[in-house]
Formats: sequence, structure tokens, C-alpha cells
Amino acid sequence: MEIRIQNLKKTFGEKVAVDIANYEIHSGDMLGLVGNNGAGKSTLFRLILDLIKADNGNVVMNGHFQDKDIEIDVKTTEDWKEWTGAFIDESFLIDYLTPDEYFHFIAKICGIANEQLEQHLSKYEHFMNGELIGQKKLIRNLSAGNKQKVGIIAAMIQQPQVLILDEPFNFLDPSSQNAIKHLLKDYNQQTGATILISSHNLNHTTDICPRIALLENGVIIRDIQNIDNSAEKELEAYFNIND
Repeated sequence: MEIRIQNLKKTFGEKVAVDIANYEIHSGDMLGLVGNNGAGKSTLFRLILDLIKADNGNVVMNGHFQDKDIEIDVKTTEDWKEWTGAFIDESFLIDYLTPDEYFHFIAKICGIANEQLEQHLSKYEHFMNGELIGQKKLIRNLSAGNKQKVGIIAAMIQQPQVLILDEPFNFLDPSSQNAIKHLLKDYNQQTGATILISSHNLNHTTDICPRIALLENGVIIRDIQNIDNSAEKELEAYFNIND
């Protein structure tokens, strides 16, 4: 699914959070969004997901879904939710449920049968590390890392054609960070899904994203093709990592 951003602007008082004239995310792209705190990464994701209203402009999803050609502005319809999965923060979770209950709830509203759900969850056994399923522990009582895992897995239950994850490596231990990198790369290659992630971790981002968008004050100032981690030095120079 292609995503086109057109004359998109969002301000909070005098602060310009997002100001993008034109930007196209191609179908099947795995795009990493990087920038300092306040650069506009999370705000851009919330605009794409119509969680907040833009002051100007629009976000259009364009592609093929269920034998139909699709072209919609996300603010005019909710049809895009059929092929979009996302996890931004804990507010996406229902914390008085257990992970089992939450996964079954998401599956039910997506029309996914229990057998299909179990097959799906089996792909994440290593990632879950025996700490989520069957533990009878409420999401609110999980560690930050396990809450993160619940959100990521739930976002992927319906096998979305567009997947948006804000800081997916946050709170995860090194083993889980490595596992989610492999899961996302494999998912992108196997399904051709368009995947957008933001991260402060440049190494993880350049490891898995062939394309990097660098934000500064809400503006995409660089669109970097990342071939064999070629973007890493450019990003390190920008963020003065070696100074």
C-alpha cells in the first residue's frame, strides 16, 4: 500500500510539529523515521493514523486490497483500518485484560478465527519468551518491555498491509530487539507490506530499513537510500555521535 503525504501541516500553538509539502512512501517500503526529540516523528504517525487532525493537507493511501483498487484520504473514511496495524504507545492497550484476552479481542474485531489466531501467535513464541501467553497476568502489571511486545504482536494480528510502529525497540532486552528486527524484516519480505518505524536507535534502524527519512522541526530534510547500512555514517555525522 502506497502512502502519499500532501501539504501536511500541524502546529501546536507557535510550535510547528509537522510541515511536509510532498512525500511518497512506496508500496512495500520499509521506512525508518529518525530525528531528535520534538522532530515530529510521533506527530506524523498520529496524522497518518488520523488520531489527530491536521491543520492543512492530507494523507492518502493508494493500492490494491481484496481485489479492489483503493485510493482514500484517511480523514474521510475509516476503511484504511482494514489493512493497517499500529502501535504507538500504551494507550493502544486495554490494560485490564490479560495478553491472551487482548489478543482474542483484537482477533474478534478483525474477524479472525481462534485457530487462525493460534497459528499466528505461534510465530512469536521466541519473541514472547514464555512470558505472555497463559500467565494470567493483567497487561497493566507487565513490565514495560512485555507491554511493548503485546502492542507489537497485536498490531500484526490481522497481517496488515501497512504497519506503523513508534519506537518498537524501546524497553526490549537485546535478545528481544534482535528478534523483532528479524520478525519485521521477514514480514516485509514475505508479505510486501509497507512498514514505518521510528526509533532513536540508529543501529537498529539502519539494520532493517532500506530507506530512512530524517526529520528536523517537522520537515523531512533528507530522504536516504540505505544500502548495506550506508546511511549509518551520514546519520552519525548529523547527530554528532562521534564528536
